Amino acid sequence: MTNDPIRVGELRASQLLHTFGIGAQVDLPNLSVVVRGLDAWKSAHALPLEEERLLAAVRRKLGPQVKELRTPPYTPSSSNVYDEWARIGVPVSAFPRWLRCTKCNRLSSIDSGAFDLRSNPFSPDRTKYVHGCRGEGNKRPAAVPARFVMACAAGHIDDFPWVYFTHRGQIPETGEHTLKLVEQGTTGEAASVLVVCEGCNADPKRAGGRSMGEAFGPENAVNLPRCRGRHPHLASFEACDEEPRTMVLGATNSWFPTQMRVFSLPQGDTALSDAVSAHMKSLGPLLALPKEVAEHPIRQMTFWGDLDEFGFDAVWAEAQTQLAGEQDTDTHADGDDEEVDLAGPEWEAFTRPGDVELRDFTTRRVGRVVRDHRERLREVVLVPRLREVSALYGFTRVDAPEFDVVDTDDKRVAPLTTKAPEWVPCAEQRGEGIFLRFAEEPLAAWEATQVVKEREQQLVGGHDRWRQARNLPPADWPGMRYVLLHSLAHCLIRELSLEAGYSASGIAEKVYARGGEERMAGILLYTAAPDSEGTLGGLVALGEEPERLGLLIDHALDAARLCSSDPLCAEHDPNDHARLHGAACHVCLFASETSCERNNHYLDRALLVDTISQDLPAGLGYFR
Repeated sequence: MTNDPIRVGELRASQLLHTFGIGAQVDLPNLSVVVRGLDAWKSAHALPLEEERLLAAVRRKLGPQVKELRTPPYTPSSSNVYDEWARIGVPVSAFPRWLRCTKCNRLSSIDSGAFDLRSNPFSPDRTKYVHGCRGEGNKRPAAVPARFVMACAAGHIDDFPWVYFTHRGQIPETGEHTLKLVEQGTTGEAASVLVVCEGCNADPKRAGGRSMGEAFGPENAVNLPRCRGRHPHLASFEACDEEPRTMVLGATNSWFPTQMRVFSLPQGDTALSDAVSAHMKSLGPLLALPKEVAEHPIRQMTFWGDLDEFGFDAVWAEAQTQLAGEQDTDTHADGDDEEVDLAGPEWEAFTRPGDVELRDFTTRRVGRVVRDHRERLREVVLVPRLREVSALYGFTRVDAPEFDVVDTDDKRVAPLTTKAPEWVPCAEQRGEGIFLRFAEEPLAAWEATQVVKEREQQLVGGHDRWRQARNLPPADWPGMRYVLLHSLAHCLIRELSLEAGYSASGIAEKVYARGGEERMAGILLYTAAPDSEGTLGGLVALGEEPERLGLLIDHALDAARLCSSDPLCAEHDPNDHARLHGAACHVCLFASETSCERNNHYLDRALLVDTISQDLPAGLGYFR
């Protein structure tokens, strides 16, 4: 599709980062495709997006050669589907390359010439492959992607070895060996799916085909060849010593993004200074020109829509003032080898006294806290406007990465390009939220109690054993403060979704938990959507009345006392089971992957309230 691009569908920019990013399979109505790497993207049509803190963090991961963040390629469409806009977008390739005819069950690869591609520029979703076994023209039956692929934990994915598997590792060199994929019964399970070689049916030992049930499970790994190290999004192969496994096409564990997210924070005290600061990197080179010369090119820039309301004279004066006050024109000249603190500046912005009223960041402090939670809950901050920017820097397969723990040197992380990237894709979303800041003194006293320390030993044991079981290097334990606040955030997500009108998957969390000198103890629950759904005001309305918010917190904590999976859930020992969670499961605490920042790791409702577990001492729960 690269020589003569064909439109095959549409995706939102946010989907290209969170759901169908580079290397991910996209299931279209008649096709299955994989999103190509950045080498194949037309970067000239990918607009730069300025977010200095995020760019610094990406450079820390991928190297100083990363120059900027860019949105996916896009140009406005017109009524003519043959214009240039129809060839601008994110490139994809057909994957898997093996297809099955919906009429005769013929199983063959696209490269064999058995199938023809029928495009439809007016309805891209109708583009499909057809087989000539019956009918003519568009009446020919459609060929759909084969149901199974092969992947490994090193980020590789490949077509299922149909010929190898059907012939039990002995690939025939002569004769006609046409394959068919036949389903028996109505269950659709792998054991009911047979792959048959018509050329071998005359052989009694091979007649009847081979069940796909023999391709699943560790005990059947011997039936598969070694991983070829294939990256279909890069059209490349590399050496690999991982053991591959069979995977159903479109499985949720076939692609996990590794990305970073930041909130756009105030850059100035006024709306004008904040807006100009956000675009100083682009304005800087033009500030050396005379004002009358620079006005026209500045007005033609893509970001001028963010500044137009202030007028050119005011923007020019503010930009000159900021330029004169800059101490370092290159914010990335130093410190690329130092870890970038993303949480610290955000914590300072949310806890700063006074209200903020800016285009991308608005906060409003609630005057008082409900009496029942005044001892532990120090402050409630409403966030009517919030802007989140996400950047994709890699992905994994089979196993989800630990949040912000996976390093780019880890072999599990698949690259976005064949060489060091000079830019990475990003997306911005806007929403609203509630920030809860907790008092430090009672929290520190709770952390120092003996019962909490004993529970921490169990959780740390599960943390260490979990990593050892996966041959992962040691990683820092996030601390009991984080597990407590993280568990509370999940309880509140469930409760707030019932009252605010948002789905639980539409509410996300950001936990600020840090000990030592830079102490943090807070939770931000927010919505972030590419359209107006995330800015309807439902969360902010719940926090405007302290009594109402206090009642919601009470309901959330009360629901955490008992789980329908108890006593199994409450008595779960993370040390014995090598898990990253204590008393938590899909019934009580687990949230969708769009909500949780840690993939449902480091959760324990026993830290919130006393449960029915007989193995834990009374008084462990912080909100008892």
